[in-house]
Amino acid sequence: MAAAAASPSPATTPRILLAGDANGRLHQLFKRVTSVNQSTGPFHALLCVGQFFSPDAGDGDGGGGGEVADYLEGRAAVPIPTYFTGDYGPAAPRLLAKAASSARGFSPGGIQICPNLFWLRGSARFTLHGLSVVYLSGRKGLGGPGCYSQDDVDALRALAEEPGIISDPRGYDPVVAELVAEIKPRYHIAGSKGVFYAREPYVNDSAAHVTRFIGLANVGNKEKQKFIHAISPTPASTMSSVDIHARPPNTTLSPYISPAKSVPVEETPKRPAEDADLQYWRYDVKKQRHGEAGGNRLCFKFTSSGSCPRGSKCNYRHDEEAREHYNRNVCFDFLNKGKCEKGPECRFAHSLSDEGAVRDTKPRSERRRVESSCWFCLSSPDVESHLVISIGEGYYCALAKGPLVPNHVLVIPVEHCSSTLKMPVEAEAELGRYKDALAKYFEKQGKIAIYFEWVSQQSRHANLQAVPVPLSKASSVKKIFHLAAQRLGFEFSVVNPDGDANRARELLRSECDSKSSLFYVELPEGSVLLHLVDSNEKFPAQFGREVLAGLLSMADRADWRNCKVSKEEEIQMVDDFKQGFREFDPAE
Repeated sequence: MAAAAASPSPATTPRILLAGDANGRLHQLFKRVTSVNQSTGPFHALLCVGQFFSPDAGDGDGGGGGEVADYLEGRAAVPIPTYFTGDYGPAAPRLLAKAASSARGFSPGGIQICPNLFWLRGSARFTLHGLSVVYLSGRKGLGGPGCYSQDDVDALRALAEEPGIISDPRGYDPVVAELVAEIKPRYHIAGSKGVFYAREPYVNDSAAHVTRFIGLANVGNKEKQKFIHAISPTPASTMSSVDIHARPPNTTLSPYISPAKSVPVEETPKRPAEDADLQYWRYDVKKQRHGEAGGNRLCFKFTSSGSCPRGSKCNYRHDEEAREHYNRNVCFDFLNKGKCEKGPECRFAHSLSDEGAVRDTKPRSERRRVESSCWFCLSSPDVESHLVISIGEGYYCALAKGPLVPNHVLVIPVEHCSSTLKMPVEAEAELGRYKDALAKYFEKQGKIAIYFEWVSQQSRHANLQAVPVPLSKASSVKKIFHLAAQRLGFEFSVVNPDGDANRARELLRSECDSKSSLFYVELPEGSVLLHLVDSNEKFPAQFGREVLAGLLSMADRADWRNCKVSKEEEIQMVDDFKQGFREFDPAE
């Protein structure tokens, strides 16, 4: 099942070809596509509904399976970008095995199995030539290869909020019928019934537009029924209100009756939905705005670099003598607090004497060389300080470069540290204050922050990402992360099943091994999902961002490099953020 909805307008109105069940007859399908494309094209893409692979067990080496192999192995070429959902049939698991094993990350736009051929696995949403495409792959069944799951359906419900094009690979399916009633597509495309049928347009409850249903026959059917069809849907964002509300004279009522309650895919009870009204962070912060910092704590920026952008307005002490000790390899925590929580594991000296300062095996000069090339160390010439929005004692906040969404924030340790879970206990209190402040700031915008961190053996300087999402999406975050994990072949463990947010990071810190790579995400209801990454596992570094990009229907922004803006725009974004954040900033 696939759906396309309105998005920003492409340069030209997208022209899309639709095809019914290929059943492995790809040579015949693409021969017809090439002919249509030459005579009435060009077309931007082909969407295939119904069964894509051969239904015959003997076609793994010849017949339909052999035709698919011709394209996978380069003996034949796919003429235009083609997306398919019917990933079932006897030969399908073998033919898709290589693509499945090499797929990394959350790929809502499809897994490319050969040039111009994309496998839409599971369910997700992506943008295709200005149209928002939502799909549910597979058929109804008891689970396993080729069957969609309740998780797929739940994720689709969470993602599909705009009208679009839906393709139903199995004809009438009560689950699909329910989804169609909820999504209210502009087009509904069906396969697997072996006939071509174009129904009259029908109206939807609480929707201005009508829906058009098109049923497509199998490729190469003996009855010569139509198996390929062209549409050219104008994105709703470019349509006038009159056009959106237009109802042809033959418009009818909807043929679907919206069920009173959800139809489960399997017999097992459906999981209860999370409460969307839950607030993300509920910290009992009763300390002063500056915590325990006062005027006696050292400014790390000044101590490490000799300068501080806040100058006389800085809340912390600028001490030249402390700076000299720091440059002689003395631990900053020892200078600042008289003790260091890292104890014997600390690489720096815990003495102000020259003898104590030189006994450490890692000279400060080496440490400084690492920091000088680090993007996130405030003392580094490479740090983009214009993105910084607040500097505390142990943490500072900065807007993300190439943000997924506006006000995408990074919470970063001031000291060069590879994970926020390895920071001193005292720093956790300040991190909590920053989270509490961000929660209040985002709440005014009707949003809630999703925090996640990727910690690998190659991590240099930690950054805890805070991505604001609409409150209406909060209950879907857990589902979409579980679904993404399932597609990558692992399951999250829940660190704190009771949802106690105040205990979550304490439990995380106890599970964190300095030799382990891990990913965790802090959910709106307070629980934390954790994945300990095996040494031979290729875990996508942008996993958290990719999943949230899918949730927010921003697949094109999953890579931060596609989202970079000019320095002038970044400075303006920081100024705008500071204006609204100042009343909550714990460092002010």
